[in-house]
Amino acid sequence: MSARIGAIFAIVLLLAVAASLLVPWVDLAALWREDGAVALDVLVELRLPRAALALTYGAMLGAAGAAVQALFANPLASPDLTGTTSGAALGAVVTAYLFGFSAPLALSAGSVAGALAALGLLLALAGPRAETATLLLAGLAISALAGALTTLALALAPSPFAFYDAYDWLMGSLIDRSLSQLAFAAGPAIFVIALLARLARPLDSLALGEDVAQSLGHDIARLRLEIVCLTALGVGACVAICGAIGFIGLVAPIFARRLTRGHPGRAILPAAMIGALLLIAADLMTRLTPLGRTLPIGVVTALLGAPFFLWLVAHMRWRVRD
Repeated sequence: MSARIGAIFAIVLLLAVAASLLVPWVDLAALWREDGAVALDVLVELRLPRAALALTYGAMLGAAGAAVQALFANPLASPDLTGTTSGAALGAVVTAYLFGFSAPLALSAGSVAGALAALGLLLALAGPRAETATLLLAGLAISALAGALTTLALALAPSPFAFYDAYDWLMGSLIDRSLSQLAFAAGPAIFVIALLARLARPLDSLALGEDVAQSLGHDIARLRLEIVCLTALGVGACVAICGAIGFIGLVAPIFARRLTRGHPGRAILPAAMIGALLLIAADLMTRLTPLGRTLPIGVVTALLGAPFFLWLVAHMRWRVRD
């Protein structure tokens, strides 16, 4: 991605963050009037964590999706389609029953453990260079298993309040998150995105084949382990705070590769920027619906992402036929 395109994306992201802070409209002029404390509280306590979490979570999903797609050499690989998001959600729900949803450190640990287990199982079942059919079947099986166990956990909820808290959280939400919760998601996400970006060169060489990558001095086994662990850490930390949000990790890398001329490793940072923009846009859509209430952001991303996924599968099938 050229510096010019990167600058354009940065400007668009800043505008999107500004819109996230101000929509629905916050009267900035009120900051200098007697009621300024109310407007300031809305911006700092409500809007700022929400916008920052959308930026962080979207960037993390985009970067993780690009890394997983590069690892499997498959454009259909993503954290939600490989079972990583479902595994993280399962780990967080089980942990929440033990420690409550107000324990972000425990939630993060449980969510990361679930994501790591799901992605490790996928790697063992499908292999590192899985074909599309194998990847989809293994990912769907792991997602179904994690979903069934999550439903079982909901059925065995210790109280009705725990059930409704877990159900609302599973649909994904950026609402009513605090700055302290933001730190639990943003810290690991920034750390993971930075480390994934450093793996751009070995991931690009891996696209040429394992033999080529090894001849260039890259340790393939170590690279796989790093991708699995980093993806689980980043996605798990974000899922623990905001719940499961799907399809951003699938869509963002596909657009990012068009900006990097098909280089999977170089698509990590552009995918992070596109993922952040997509999630901020989806969050804005949840507030501007004509239904008179805020929709769960996970529902919005699924409604937008599922048709794109179906189109992508059909497009790949047509290309195979041709």
